[in-house]
Formats: sequence, structure tokens, C-alpha cells
Amino acid sequence: MSNNNERPSRRLALLGDRPGSYAIARHVRMSPTKVRRVVDLVRGMDVNDALATLRFAPQAASEPVYKVVASAVANAENTESLRADDLYVSQAFVDEGVTMRRIRPRAKGSASRIYKRASHITVVVEPKAAEAANTKKEA
Repeated sequence: MSNNNERPSRRLALLGDRPGSYAIARHVRMSPTKVRRVVDLVRGMDVNDALATLRFAPQAASEPVYKVVASAVANAENTESLRADDLYVSQAFVDEGVTMRRIRPRAKGSASRIYKRASHITVVVEPKAAEAANTKKEA
């Protein structure tokens, strides 16, 4: 048995010691593949551009992704005292959630499975100055 009672910090895994913030929406009742199409649109964008893109995107998954991006921006403004104009979407990814299994009756008394999939959406926002500092360190 381990003596380590501390859980690993999610912030430490996502951001390390860099400034920024994150938001997570869990158990969103949409297929992860459909949500990934929308998340791929906004990854790397400025926050204001990402929110404008999501507001007018035709996919149904754009609404929960919009909410997660807006929540990450609000977290950065309130907890880290960062300005929304300086932020960009540094990381955005979708993981599989719990899959609900349902039964559909078929011919001759048989049945087939229906999978109702869910997603976990994670968005990380960071200031643009941190991006420039990271590229200078690598060069």
C-alpha cells in the first residue's frame, strides 16, 4: 500500500508552472469523434477567434465546446488575473466517457446493442507571451 495520500494535480499535468487555466466538461452526451471535429477547429486559435468560430459553427458539438472554452477563459481571468485578449487555446482534447448500452429489439426475438457514447472535453488556455517564451527556449 502506498503512503502517498496526495492525488496528482491535474493543473500540474496540463500546465506545469506556466500561467494559464483550464476547464473540463465531463459526461457530455455526444460521440467523441463528432466532438473532436469541432475541437480540431479551435486548437491554437486566439480565444476571441475561437469563440466566434464556435458560435457560428453548424455542428451540434460546437455548443458544449463553446461553453468549455468560455469557462476556461473565465477561470483564467478570475483565478490567474489574465486578460482574455492575451489568451489562446494551447491544448484542447476529447476523451471517451462512459458508454451507455441499450437494447434494440430485432427480428425473430433477437436484439442488438445501441451504444450511447459520452465525451470528456478539456480545454487549456495560456497567454500568448508564454507561447513566445517557449519558442525562444527551444531555439
